[in-house]
Amino acid sequence: MKKPSLSQISKQIAAPLEAIASPQRITILLAIGKGEACVCHLEAALGWRQAYISQHLMELRKANILQDRREGRYVFYRLKNTSLLDLITAAASLSGLSAETVSALTNAQAHPTCECPQCASPIIAVESLKSA
Repeated sequence: MKKPSLSQISKQIAAPLEAIASPQRITILLAIGKGEACVCHLEAALGWRQAYISQHLMELRKANILQDRREGRYVFYRLKNTSLLDLITAAASLSGLSAETVSALTNAQAHPTCECPQCASPIIAVESLKSA
């Protein structure tokens, strides 16, 4: 079997970094955190329009960073590999931010203006995480 070249390895490493390079996508990943979130949840948490969020979610799915699941009319997104949050925290550290600052921004809370099952009923949200 042929050994991959430095160029091939570099391209493979760069792919997920390119996919999350924008501040908006990092914000979305932090808002999802180690849990999951639907678009309406992200709208409530971030104050952005649904179409804008959906465009970024689509690109993150195409880059194989997010996975989704449908629950009724809601689609929930979660990180395929939560170690990506460690990468974001390391990048924050390189930028002079503390891990605590990033951790405080990582969201897994319900939002009162979101109507999804996770926000509308904390009991349902806990049960759905247990069954995942």
